[in-house]
Amino acid sequence: MTTLITGATGFLGTHLVDELLRRGEKDLRVLAQKGAPGLAERGVAVVSGSVTSPADAARAVAGVERIYHLAGFVSRKRDDAHRMYAVHVEGTRVLCEAARTAGCKRIVVASTSGTVAVSERADELPDETCPAPIDIIARWPYYASKLYQEEAARRACGDALELVLVNPSLLLGPGDDRLSSTRDVLSFLARDIQMTPPGGLNFVDARDVAAVLPAAMERGRAGERYLLGGYNWTFSEFFGRLERLTKVAGPLLKARGKWTVLAAHAQAAVMRKLGRTPPVDPEAVEMARYYWYFDSTKARDELGFSVREATETLHDTVKYLRANFLGNGALAAG
Repeated sequence: MTTLITGATGFLGTHLVDELLRRGEKDLRVLAQKGAPGLAERGVAVVSGSVTSPADAARAVAGVERIYHLAGFVSRKRDDAHRMYAVHVEGTRVLCEAARTAGCKRIVVASTSGTVAVSERADELPDETCPAPIDIIARWPYYASKLYQEEAARRACGDALELVLVNPSLLLGPGDDRLSSTRDVLSFLARDIQMTPPGGLNFVDARDVAAVLPAAMERGRAGERYLLGGYNWTFSEFFGRLERLTKVAGPLLKARGKWTVLAAHAQAAVMRKLGRTPPVDPEAVEMARYYWYFDSTKARDELGFSVREATETLHDTVKYLRANFLGNGALAAG
């Protein structure tokens, strides 16, 4: 059967295409706004267009039975809120309605763990049964738009199109050529991070998420979501592991309280007045005050989800960033 992938040129999408081709899947089709160089040569049909266009979506889903909807736009800038809403919410609604009209059977929609798993406490481990922490995520347009995306998908699919939601955490690993997920690791390598935040993160290898998406398509329960995460670490643990791996000195200062967020905003304002880009986004500093931990038991039990060793993921992330963004060894060890 024909399978459509949106967002196939993104970080997760490129790994999913590789995974499906490795498994020998045929009749793959991608919808790409700016083309998808190299995919046609690998036997993948390319439809040019955007998920926000009803005409493009209708052309893309014609004759399709299954869809992986990964298209998205990652930004921490509040000025990008309208664009993120357009891509995540309107784009998802348009695609799901087109798929339903075309008689598609099943769609896997990639959201983010941040619609469920963010807390002020380190001892909380949310799972799929927990309500969205709206009072927290409403502060950040990206996570708010992803929460609205999930609801838009549910409404547009209704009972006619089987919907499975997957919610991966911070994606690391090689291949993030847009720095959509690995920018903070690059900032660490460039020594732009001056303080260790008080919160914690969950990260997962993009290759491990790509490997479980076919299982979500085949046996994920319709109407359910699956949290896909790897390791719950404090930022102190995360930077400490990066420091040992890269030999790049981590931040000497430990952030405490809300004053670090105010300091980050003040620094950003000064830098922008000078016509320069702030080394660290104030929104990132604010987010890092929280704990993005969660439990992936459901995905492990129902989908066979598993993750590789954290050291392998971090090593491959650093290797890719150094080769592609730091001049083949610039800012290397020491």
